[in-house]
Amino acid sequence: MGVLTCGFLDSSALDALSMFGGRRSGHPQGEVAMSNTKNTSQSQSSQETQDSEDSPPQKEEDSRPKKERDVTRRPTPMEILREARAQLAELTGLVPESVSSFEQTDDGWSLEVEVLELERVPDTMSLMASYEVELDAEGQLSGYRRVRRYERGRADARRGGR
Repeated sequence: MGVLTCGFLDSSALDALSMFGGRRSGHPQGEVAMSNTKNTSQSQSSQETQDSEDSPPQKEEDSRPKKERDVTRRPTPMEILREARAQLAELTGLVPESVSSFEQTDDGWSLEVEVLELERVPDTMSLMASYEVELDAEGQLSGYRRVRRYERGRADARRGGR
């Protein structure tokens, strides 16, 4: 059976250790040195356990056929909303403030996005606009149009069904 020794070494002991092939970290207060005088199967298995904990986790093999794994996944509704807002902002130069309607259609998605078109003081007099945005099934913008303009501080007039 091997002996495991552990102790605190001062700088003179560290210098002596380095003369016999030991390594010194250069810490001014000394360091803890550990040595195992016999390489036992128990110490080997504990080392293997430590090595496996330090290594990145192995990915499990996907049992689905390759053709199924290569099919692109369908974007989530939140991904669709974020992408639609980003694409509309890039095309119009206007920053979307909110999405007031969102629905899936036969061809993809339809949204109504509220944007600030003209900032005024006071803010309640700023001009807002609603844009109808059409997206394909993958979430790519296929068209948009402004459907109304209004002052931020005004309540909506009752519109049929909306």
